[in-house]
Amino acid sequence: QVQLIESGGGLVQAGGSLRLSCAASSRTFSMYAMGWFRQAPGKEREFVATISRSGGITYYADSVKGRFTISRDNAKNTVYLQMNSLEPEDAAVYYCAAAPGGSITVAPSDYRYWGQGTQVTVSS
Repeated sequence: QVQLIESGGGLVQAGGSLRLSCAASSRTFSMYAMGWFRQAPGKEREFVATISRSGGITYYADSVKGRFTISRDNAKNTVYLQMNSLEPEDAAVYYCAAAPGGSITVAPSDYRYWGQGTQVTVSS
């Protein structure tokens, strides 16, 4: 069992930055690929970014490429999402998730464990 706790959400003006963190309870954190997803009101949950278990491979949704950076610190059992140049369209609840096997994946069904989410609000 892996418990994931997100933090770092909040209210920011368009063009601003936020860094989300996701702390994992498991000592086997380094065995999981990690991902960030988001869900805006009335919309489906969508993929944002993923990182391999070593951190050497990352992949982003086109909508955030060049603005968001996913990273991880396996010594701290934590994955991060640095979000720059935020746009009102980025407003959503952001979830981190852990996928067994360690390889990057964009499919929500590949992720076994999910956090409770953290709200990001972007004012225009």
